[in-house]
Amino acid sequence: MTTLARWCLRHRTLTVLGWVVLLVGLAVGSKAAGGASYADAFSLPGTQSTQATDLLQKSVPSEAGDADSVVWKVDSGTVRDTAVERHVSAMLTKIGRLPHVASVRSPYSTTAGAAQISSQGQIAYATITFDTQANKLPASAVTAVIDTAQAARTDRLQVELGGQAIKKVNQRPGGFSELIGILAAAIVLFLAFGSLLSMLMPLLTAVAGIGVGIELAGVLTHAFSIASLAPTLSGLIGLGVGIDYALFIVTRHRNGIKAGRSPQDAAVAALNTSGRAVLFAGATVCIALLGLLVLGVGFLNGVAIAAALTVVFTVLAAITLLPALLGLLGNRVLSRRERARLATGPVDVHAGSRWSRWAGLLQNRPRILAGLAVAIMLVLAIPALSIRLGSSDSSSDPAASTTRKAYDLLADGFGPGFNGPLVIVAQHTGAANPQTDTRLQSVLNSTAGVAKVSKLPLKSGDVSVFDVYPTTSPQSKQTTDLISHLRADVLPPIEKSTNTTVYVGGATAIFADFAQVLSGKLPLFILVIIALGALLLMLAFRSLLIPLTAAVMNLIAAAASFGVVVAVFQWGWGSDALGLGHSGPIEAFLPVLMLAILFGLSMDYQVFLVSRMHEEWVHTGDNHRAIRVGQAETGKVITAAATIMICVFLAFIFLGQRTIGEFGIGLATAVALDAFILRTVLVPALMHLFGDANWWLPGWLDKTLPHLSVDPPEELASTGQPGPPPQDLTTVSA
Repeated sequence: MTTLARWCLRHRTLTVLGWVVLLVGLAVGSKAAGGASYADAFSLPGTQSTQATDLLQKSVPSEAGDADSVVWKVDSGTVRDTAVERHVSAMLTKIGRLPHVASVRSPYSTTAGAAQISSQGQIAYATITFDTQANKLPASAVTAVIDTAQAARTDRLQVELGGQAIKKVNQRPGGFSELIGILAAAIVLFLAFGSLLSMLMPLLTAVAGIGVGIELAGVLTHAFSIASLAPTLSGLIGLGVGIDYALFIVTRHRNGIKAGRSPQDAAVAALNTSGRAVLFAGATVCIALLGLLVLGVGFLNGVAIAAALTVVFTVLAAITLLPALLGLLGNRVLSRRERARLATGPVDVHAGSRWSRWAGLLQNRPRILAGLAVAIMLVLAIPALSIRLGSSDSSSDPAASTTRKAYDLLADGFGPGFNGPLVIVAQHTGAANPQTDTRLQSVLNSTAGVAKVSKLPLKSGDVSVFDVYPTTSPQSKQTTDLISHLRADVLPPIEKSTNTTVYVGGATAIFADFAQVLSGKLPLFILVIIALGALLLMLAFRSLLIPLTAAVMNLIAAAASFGVVVAVFQWGWGSDALGLGHSGPIEAFLPVLMLAILFGLSMDYQVFLVSRMHEEWVHTGDNHRAIRVGQAETGKVITAAATIMICVFLAFIFLGQRTIGEFGIGLATAVALDAFILRTVLVPALMHLFGDANWWLPGWLDKTLPHLSVDPPEELASTGQPGPPPQDLTTVSA
């Protein structure tokens, strides 16, 4: 790190220009390649929903695409009025001629279409089937449908649209929220440093790393599938960790200057200490994110790679671009008041600080404070026991969105189940038997929880398709139970007696299968990221207790943050007030993604806290002093960094998107609990109780494991081994 830091300082102008060229070059290259091509590929091999989709694509391609709805309502009269029918039919005809529209089923075109008109006659809908799934549709094709439909609105006629393709295109981009997050971070940084230039350093570094990471991910979308969620999530993570990493280094650099070092020597020392911790912390975040690959779910693979790339480049920016910028600033990284004070001599930045006093109090009362911290975390985790995974439907969309209005119109006119019909695909051995189809339709109609069954007129001879409308909404537990009931109890007898294979598919079934697959693989994922994180900490700190404590803390933080997410979004405690829709299930992919991010971010704070403690332990061999000094010197910067992360994450609720809102509130809660309760109270308290056993590693294991240290090698060389081993590991000091 010393060599890298000195090179960046000597060639600071070249380093800054190199980053500018890299960012601009990737932006130009991405544009030349046609721009980013994000796609939400829910590929779940072996599930019935995927088998149903594959069979439709093979046998009835015109029905295999995404099915969306145009819903209209008249204020007076009925939708059967001649003027209304003529006006709407003209609009539907135009939609039917648009690119990527395979078919339009209008209530006016056939006798069977009368079922698409509500009993009161004021609400009707048409089904638009695209030629491919929503994740593969170009936005321009969907926008053309939206514009054509909405152009038919009049003072008397309300026209709304719903469905996955419509919902995807209508989601607002995240730039506004990112700007709010950056502004909030700037305020916190200015309050922490009291210097405009010091405030700008972490922001510029983070933005550079995020920009390069997201642009590179955009280029990679042409090589493999990356979900549309990736850039927003990468920006959310990148802003949080990027600003934090730069903050840790800038704080160490400023303290070095205040202690009497030259700006160049202070920058080198900061990179050689905090910079090493940043490298290690970034590696843990990337490992946690890439742990998603073990799930084998295509939708998450691209998200993991894109987010990990962003973290990699924020780390690279922190250890290359940041020292170059610090070299350009010199002493101006301090405020005028700090420079004036420095002129009188070196400053002890920790003498008599509040964090020093808190560290002393914690050493004297570890059991009481640790018990209080555990109680708070357990209370917050209680709602997590009732978590229900699934996919929120359009009832959770913002009230002003067309998808939410279309949902409400369909629910009022026909029932909530019409917003997410199940698609039953029957594959016959040989030609379809009308008697089999009649029996299947009759059995489905008589099944509890089914409101209506509609057989689609198809030209395929060996495949029959039915739309099954549940009595309950797509996101309700009753609908999920209905899918399981159909697959386990209702359809198997028909399959056995008629030589017909029947699959339950459609968007609602796809999301139900997605939740089931991820829930089944969640234990393996948790085991992998805990094991890898613990191994890294063991290598760095040559300890058994520190990685075990970190693993338990991470699980506690995750449980408490999930508890808050469940209370807000599943129980509905405030989701409406935040503009994030009604209560509903938690998105199926939220736990694995949040766990990956949380384990990475929690390791960040663990590394920064314990690395300073370990540094002091190496020098003195005094466990209590090491904990006090480590907490006193890192407490302020960890809580400042956490405050920035909280502001960044909470800013993303302004997107008005439920999924991003779940991530924003969940991550903000987890960071707040981690920084202000776990790392500030519980971890130091437990380390005081464990005594010298914190730093113990069996001799045979120490010889077996490779040596990887967060501490600078020259400091270890000056003191020999990292502190004396404890004489009695069975004694826990108070």
